[in-house]
Amino acid sequence: MSVFSAQSYDQHELVAFHNDADSGLKAIVAVHNSNLGPAVGGCRMFPYVSDEAALDDVLRLSRGMTYKSALAGLPLGGGKAVILGDSHRHKSRELLLAMGRFIDSLGGRYITAEDSGTSVADMKVIGEQTAFVSGVTSRQRFGGDPSPYTAYGVYCGIRAALRFQRGSDSLKGVRVAIQGVGSVGCHLAERLLRQGADVIVADVNAANLSRAERLGARVIAPEDVLGVRCDILAPCAMGAVLTDEVIDKLRADIVAGAANNQLQTAGQAEHLRQRGVLYAPDFVINAGGIIDVYYQQQGASAEKSERHVEQIGEVLTQIFQRAEHEQRSTHSVAESMAESIFKQGDKSSLRVPA
Repeated sequence: MSVFSAQSYDQHELVAFHNDADSGLKAIVAVHNSNLGPAVGGCRMFPYVSDEAALDDVLRLSRGMTYKSALAGLPLGGGKAVILGDSHRHKSRELLLAMGRFIDSLGGRYITAEDSGTSVADMKVIGEQTAFVSGVTSRQRFGGDPSPYTAYGVYCGIRAALRFQRGSDSLKGVRVAIQGVGSVGCHLAERLLRQGADVIVADVNAANLSRAERLGARVIAPEDVLGVRCDILAPCAMGAVLTDEVIDKLRADIVAGAANNQLQTAGQAEHLRQRGVLYAPDFVINAGGIIDVYYQQQGASAEKSERHVEQIGEVLTQIFQRAEHEQRSTHSVAESMAESIFKQGDKSSLRVPA
């Protein structure tokens, strides 16, 4: 398996593979760019269909973290880790300890945090073997879990999209379809419902659906959510859901969700624009989690983290306005803005102390 010829390889600084026979750990860590600071990103555990699929995911995710941190105004680079395996069947204390040793062996080039398939409790176990772990502080309002902040950022982004498109950010009566109501999606649903939104949810996990239903959301089948008539579609599960076929069938005015890499390829962003769908680039709107992780590292207050998360809406408004003026996709504009920051290592535009 050649890294340099992989489809998603993008001048990554580091791609490290690790196999620990005793624990069964098979993992990959990727560092995309560290011009602005150390590479930070979550550790995902997922039963990939192939090693190539795992490599593609970690390359795409780490690249996204570089762009995410740059536009969030953070002095951080982009990194990610993936563990190959089913988190419900293959995760063990021994595997997590081995992962901690692997991360520690990289000498701080990558700092990990929780992600899909891992938890704050898992990070604490990993932290027994390395100091290069975030999202475990007991001082944070949610015990180190960044997912409520990711959800808050998406909520702020949704309101910004409504203001731009309709002139009002009122959620009363606005129909939002959420694909995936795990940690982030459920927090998002709760916030939207409190503001009077009509929330529809879909998930393959019955426990997730039950929790969302108790909050007041309506449940539909997973195969129907991408084509349901709604004002806003919020993909909050896995990536690559916005294919050309899906976009042709979309009955939403806005796409604004928490999932990473929602576009199958960058070309789908222009397809969305041609269809008149306002797209909130995922690496901008879902930055709340990495913002909170940064403030946890600094020992700062939850209030300071929340104020920074609220700036996501302001950044998105700038992107929407520029995209409209230049007749370009929001994704293309957001990437250009991020590249102007991290490719030059220009920390003057960052919004927190470097």
